[in-house]
Amino acid sequence: MKKTKKALGLIATMALVVALTACGGNAKNNAGNAANNAGGAGGGNQPEKQAKISLFQNKVEIAEALEGLAEKYKQETGNEVDVWGSAGDAYMTQLQAKLAAKEGPTIFSVGAGAEAEKFKSYYYDMSNEEYVKNIAPNMALEVDGKVVGVPTGVEGFGLVYNKSLVDLGKVTDFDSFKTTMEGLKAKGVNGLSLSQEAYFLIGHIINTPFALQEDPKAFVEKLNKGEVKLADTKEFQEFAKFMEVIRANSTNPMEVTYDTQMGDFATGKTAMVHQGNWSYSMLADYGDLDIGMMPLPIAGNKKLSVDIPGGWVINKEAGEAEIKAANAFLNWMFTSETGKNTIVNEFKFIPAMTNIEATGLDPMSQAVFEATKSGETIPWAFNYFPQGIIVNDLAPATAEFFLNPDMTGQQFLQNLDKAWANAAK
Repeated sequence: MKKTKKALGLIATMALVVALTACGGNAKNNAGNAANNAGGAGGGNQPEKQAKISLFQNKVEIAEALEGLAEKYKQETGNEVDVWGSAGDAYMTQLQAKLAAKEGPTIFSVGAGAEAEKFKSYYYDMSNEEYVKNIAPNMALEVDGKVVGVPTGVEGFGLVYNKSLVDLGKVTDFDSFKTTMEGLKAKGVNGLSLSQEAYFLIGHIINTPFALQEDPKAFVEKLNKGEVKLADTKEFQEFAKFMEVIRANSTNPMEVTYDTQMGDFATGKTAMVHQGNWSYSMLADYGDLDIGMMPLPIAGNKKLSVDIPGGWVINKEAGEAEIKAANAFLNWMFTSETGKNTIVNEFKFIPAMTNIEATGLDPMSQAVFEATKSGETIPWAFNYFPQGIIVNDLAPATAEFFLNPDMTGQQFLQNLDKAWANAAK
């Protein structure tokens, strides 16, 4: 699956990345291993001397850990990485200016989607690099069929459920979902909670029918041109039935905030929430909860929605020596014990690489991690949506559906089609 994605407004919400712990072991400062992990071909146990490179990224929360990693790299290999200060909200503007002025950086981070497309003329093709073979299935940042970015980590979402209230094996399709929801309502339990925030109301849950299309990106492009309609597409027709069941058996999400949604779930008032691994931080204070994450079973779907917020890319306009040094650093970061430990324990990322293990994960992150390794995932198709459509167009149409109990699911789809046509003008 080609990954040219943008994390949209979701990334701001996903700042609550769940703390993880690794089983990758303690960092090993073995010079011989460092030589191999740095990709050097230098004689014996001596790491190959590489050109000094620069790295620019926008995640303020990992800035200190990244600088520490660069220092460890210098200690283990003798090579230098100049970590430029994280730019936060100004990152895109500064990156564009630096690239246009041919002032570097050698390595930089990009979000998936439109952001990745915007800078694609600068990407070095890393398809044949050693570290790329360890990228989990479907998780490479790809443009035009080439691997141009190694993922920073993964995040995922689905139906988060209370195991004492919901039987995983009995929610596998629409009929079993409906039966479960009706049974929970009869017991006085809120079956599935959405909340009023745009992504938690419609942005995430509508991802599944899009992701189940044969080519989600092509489908969105056709939708933008008016060549297909949601109301005429079977996966969306079933999605609308799911939404009818949710409306009939759950608290109206327009009366629910994110905080309330997670609080009610933690205290057993709600059996399921449609949420992602980032939300575990809202549950951590409630002690050990017996919860899991399962797919939204539209059309019998058995896969979680898992994807990458973005990836590290190499500037192909850097000199040959810098490109070589950049590959050596990335190889070291994703294969050395020091690098792997930093990614999991200090960056707090769920690994997107099959050679990086993690233990002690919270249940939601564990589900995402296992799905990532096995390849049992569907992509974040909403990364292909027109910019702003979830907040400005789809959310209002969905709010109307939940506020009007007489609106049918098919009418809801027709309204979404109208909203989409308006946004795609």
